[in-house]
Amino acid sequence: MRKMFAIGKLATMSGCKVETIRYYESIRLMPEPERNGGNQRRYDERHYHRLVFILHARDLGLSIEAIRQLVELSAHPEAPCADADAIAERHLLDVKARIKRLKLLEAELERTLSDCRHGSIAECKVIEALAECGACERGHRHTPHAASDDGAARSRKVAPAA
Repeated sequence: MRKMFAIGKLATMSGCKVETIRYYESIRLMPEPERNGGNQRRYDERHYHRLVFILHARDLGLSIEAIRQLVELSAHPEAPCADADAIAERHLLDVKARIKRLKLLEAELERTLSDCRHGSIAECKVIEALAECGACERGHRHTPHAASDDGAARSRKVAPAA
């Protein structure tokens, strides 16, 4: 006979919140648990192992969709692992790109802070750097008044808080 346990026990065993387990069930990443006579969810080792797999993948930064694909692939142990490798390779490239962006961010923050004279907000290099948006990748580098002929609209001032 299989050992069955309640959702609270699964949460404790895995270090995962009950709400998160229910979420993974609702998006069908976790297999549906059996129900006892009182209609309570009952889990077994299969659920525990799936949950640990999901949690580890999330800790590595994999998306829900990538995890879903890996779960589906794992249902076919005889299949070649090229698709799983491709998922991991794509994720690795994404991680490397994020690291590159984080290193640029680190350098920019260090430069900004080293330029700071700890004066008033009017002279604050942190505020100034954010307002300039010179190295920004968000696509909002230009002010709405960038077409003005006198350039005065490119002020480094930040709109006052409402």
